[in-house]
Amino acid sequence: MAGNDWINSYLEAILDVGPGLDDAKSSLLLRERGRFSPTRYFVDNVIGFDETDLHRSWVKAQATRSPQERNTRLENMCWRIWNLARQKKQLENEEASRVAKRRIEREKGRREAVADMSEDLSEGERGETISDVSVHGDSHRGRLPRMSSIDAMEAWANQQKGKKLYIVLISLHGLIRGENMELGRDSDTGGQVKYVVELARALASMPGVYRVDLLTRQVACPEVDSSYGEPTEMLASHNSDDMTDEIGESSGAYIIRIPFGPKEKYIAKELLWPHIPEFVDGALSHIMQMSKVLGEQLGGGQPVWPIAIHGHYADAGDSAARLSGALNVPMLFTGHSLGRDKLEQLLRQGRSTKDEINATYKIMRRIEAEESSLDASEVVITSTRQEIDEQWRLYDGFDPVLEKKLRARIRRNVSCYGRFMPRMVVIPPGMEFNHIVPHDGDMDGETEGGEEHQRSPDPPIWTEIMRFFTNPRKPMILALARPDPKKNLTTLVKAFGECRPLRELANLTLIMGNRDNIDEMSSTSASMLLSIIKMIDKYDLYGQVAYPKHHKQNEVPDIYRLAAKTKGVFINPAFIEPFGLTLIEAAAYGLPMVATKNGGPVDIHRVLDNGLLIDPHDQQSIADALLKLVADKQLWAKCRANGLRNIHLFSWTEHCKTYLSRIASCKPRHPGWLKNDEDDDENSESDSPSDSLRDMQDISLNLKFSMDSEERNNKLENAVLSYSKSGGKNPQRTVSGDKNEQLKFPAIRRRTHIFVIAIDADDTGSLFENVQKIFTAVEDEKNDGSIGFILATSLQMAQIHSFLVSKGVNPSVFDAYICNSGADLYYSSSHSEDNPFVSDLYYHSHIEYRWGGEGLRKTLVKWASSIIDKKATNKNEEHVVTEDEEVSTNYCYAFNVHKPGLGRAPPVKELRKLMRIQALRCHVIYCQNGKKINVIPVSASRSQALRYLYLRWGMELSKVVVFVGESGDTDYEGFLGGVHKAVVLKGVGGGTTNPLHANRVYPLSDVTPTESTNIIHTTEEFGAADIRASLGKLGVLKA
Repeated sequence: MAGNDWINSYLEAILDVGPGLDDAKSSLLLRERGRFSPTRYFVDNVIGFDETDLHRSWVKAQATRSPQERNTRLENMCWRIWNLARQKKQLENEEASRVAKRRIEREKGRREAVADMSEDLSEGERGETISDVSVHGDSHRGRLPRMSSIDAMEAWANQQKGKKLYIVLISLHGLIRGENMELGRDSDTGGQVKYVVELARALASMPGVYRVDLLTRQVACPEVDSSYGEPTEMLASHNSDDMTDEIGESSGAYIIRIPFGPKEKYIAKELLWPHIPEFVDGALSHIMQMSKVLGEQLGGGQPVWPIAIHGHYADAGDSAARLSGALNVPMLFTGHSLGRDKLEQLLRQGRSTKDEINATYKIMRRIEAEESSLDASEVVITSTRQEIDEQWRLYDGFDPVLEKKLRARIRRNVSCYGRFMPRMVVIPPGMEFNHIVPHDGDMDGETEGGEEHQRSPDPPIWTEIMRFFTNPRKPMILALARPDPKKNLTTLVKAFGECRPLRELANLTLIMGNRDNIDEMSSTSASMLLSIIKMIDKYDLYGQVAYPKHHKQNEVPDIYRLAAKTKGVFINPAFIEPFGLTLIEAAAYGLPMVATKNGGPVDIHRVLDNGLLIDPHDQQSIADALLKLVADKQLWAKCRANGLRNIHLFSWTEHCKTYLSRIASCKPRHPGWLKNDEDDDENSESDSPSDSLRDMQDISLNLKFSMDSEERNNKLENAVLSYSKSGGKNPQRTVSGDKNEQLKFPAIRRRTHIFVIAIDADDTGSLFENVQKIFTAVEDEKNDGSIGFILATSLQMAQIHSFLVSKGVNPSVFDAYICNSGADLYYSSSHSEDNPFVSDLYYHSHIEYRWGGEGLRKTLVKWASSIIDKKATNKNEEHVVTEDEEVSTNYCYAFNVHKPGLGRAPPVKELRKLMRIQALRCHVIYCQNGKKINVIPVSASRSQALRYLYLRWGMELSKVVVFVGESGDTDYEGFLGGVHKAVVLKGVGGGTTNPLHANRVYPLSDVTPTESTNIIHTTEEFGAADIRASLGKLGVLKA
């Protein structure tokens, strides 16, 4: 617990009042433990466990004068601490159980994945030589390819000339602007804000990069500065060595602010989740417009699509995954901090249950976003190896051992049977060093050549620090950290206080944030600071330790310079340091370092070689390292020189070079219908020569459909299925009928509004009933062609056609059909009754990224056969899940769930988890009220298909109205957000009682935009008039 000094007094009190706690009246705890050692008990079981209320109880006990009352209070505290210890033990057991379960699941999945891959493991899969590529795609030593000279950098820059790359970065939360960043204004506006802005600047200055867009949220409200409401902000380069020669009308780095979420309100990142789809739609619109603009400037009229989309943090990762899927371009991801790691830490503290933690932090939605980012990412960028080894390995979607095996197979050109793993790459954050001039003097004299220059006044912060010291000329040991137990400052002060030689040789400066009044600080920070002050008093360190109350962000460089001027040392004694940017900053000013051996400092030390690593738990180790550097001037000088010589390896230029080389290793992807050849566009209705139905392929259904003939129905289904399964990737350009008619665009381009019917039900009768109500509500608009219709369903195309024919509905009444939960896309064709549908074959190439194909299907079939109902009396009924081969297609593997009402099938999250553990990337959807399971490509869904239609045909999403029930398939939430409007039909889809949503990863309420004006609910017993009234409230039609 923060500030454990009071425990020493408590232990002394227990010993002092021993006679008052006689054997006859002592607690059960003391009696049962026999030879009870309070000191050992506290050290082993209590210290480190946070319980601030217990501290307050001790303060009361300490102030009690009556021995009897004091004894009673102490006795009660013994019981309370005993219960705390039991609770801690229980939490430890639960954590051990979770770790064991995760390990068993991981090992089982790994064994099954290896077994499915037919070839025996080679030596390359068992282990790799040092010179080979490591587990995560980087060699252990040469993790960062370095520029050793200016000539080498110029040579590399010349290689990049001619490239004109467009890169998109996304960072959603916090307040982001290019100048005067309000870092620390709130918990969302921290180091990540500075990092993404500097990254955008640095990338835009690199050769070959034409434009960088940093997408974030537009915040226009009285609470914040008006600059955060500006749609666009150009980022001026701070690098005097800007290497780019790409100067154009739209070149450079820009902050693009997309409006989404509550208007005129700044909200925390935990509340952004329901509004992510709205951001994705707005970002998609911006990227499309910018790609066309860049195409006119650079691409000869062809759109210039982003070379990569890079998401920062879980919310932006989720957004980037959707944008990457919608645009079919590579995705990169940086987690910054990870949800599973935070959840584990919070559970270990024991103050909140998992549900309580999720209610506060929306932690399960965050974790699922990080898992989705792993599914979609080509490259995951981390700052340190520790982040990979200790944090990412907690996720279902990343297994270092399995990743190693897959990389070995890829190098040997051996099939991975549909398995994919993102490449983990360590690229430390960059820094700008051009403005830094290391101090070469000391406290006794000015820098070399000082006589030629007028002495500048000392910075005010120097006076503020040096007033603490009796002898300010002694070397300064500098620690820069907030007063947090994890930063381990109390151990540092104790090490300094108990090492007399160190005290005689050096001063200690603690920069612990800003404070006005200790009583106004958080309880943890206040307790920490009070502990440090008590230690200063205990060891009589007055005149030797500085702890100023205030400093400005722009004064931090002056603090580093002061420490370097005294020939001091910078120390980071944190128990675990994820990266350690302050170590790099200090090295840039000529300060040697002493740092924890846990985490990022290990990587930094390996590169800079400018100090010593210590065990943060070992007080003597800290004192010895500091004393060694302060006392040995030759060692100090050597460490300083090493740091200054190697610091350029952490420059933004180095960071961006490695970054761009990783992007270059990704296979380029872009929308599949783009062509480089010149097409005849004289009959086109658009500037784009390829946007016509000649890119489609007719499905010839040369049958007269009748529900009276089962044989004909089978022929129909077989005809459609055989075509779907052939699914050619290169469209045939043969056309039939009138050429001008065949080259027309889908009707959705000519509509004023598009109504998407996405009502989920296992009963096609109720679906038809609701479709008829919608048609009746807009009969006039339907007849004049101003409204078009799209059917989005989990059904297969043949099932849809049978359904339409049986109800006497003309297939052409719908402009498009999103089938198989988003795995297939068809358009209606009116030129022939025998050819009612055409399939968008480019849609398959658009969504096939990381599709596991036959390897995935075999794993799913094996999984299905393992789901057995042991209580089944009939052996034929013991299989709960079976493959539906007749309905399955190349991009949708369908399974039947028998008697879903009995709850025998595992929930969707379990199957999704199993696939991720085996490195199979897919989108698992439970549909038709649990009767069916559709497994489709990871980037496919019904809501993503709408974005494809916008990208492909210009169907404005703001003109789309989606009709859904109160609940639906497990992809139902995709329709609840975005710039489109939604009408929720009350009483349809089972509502909140739908069993498909009873065992979700996170509550549906976490992603439902309850205050959105784009969503409206009908009355319970709704009719056509109610639907029209709802559309009137949305501003779509006149009621």
